[in-house]
Amino acid sequence: QVSLVESGGGLVQPGGSLRLSCAAPGSISSIYGMGWYRQAPGKQRELVASITRVARTNYVDSVKGRFAISRDNAKNTVYLQMNSLNPDDTAVYYCYADGVVSGSLRYWGQGTQVTVSS
Repeated sequence: QVSLVESGGGLVQPGGSLRLSCAAPGSISSIYGMGWYRQAPGKQRELVASITRVARTNYVDSVKGRFAISRDNAKNTVYLQMNSLNPDDTAVYYCYADGVVSGSLRYWGQGTQVTVSS
């Protein structure tokens, strides 16, 4: 099972920033859509942000204007810049990468904890 490698989570105070990174191994021959989900305790996993191969982006309403997703196709890496963090952003963040356009072949990261607390 191929996994993506995430980094960048941690503890941050309200109003602070974090940048998550997620790298796909070179064994994945093609990568199409990429993005980030998150899951808070007792809540369903939600799609936070996604980005197509040509950098078309989409965000859940609660993070618009605060988070920015980007990708480096040469490095098979997707990033999530998170600014103005608040306690509601506390969750485990999971990245994904689609090996086919339809999304039916999806690779996942292991998850990284983001905790926003004073």
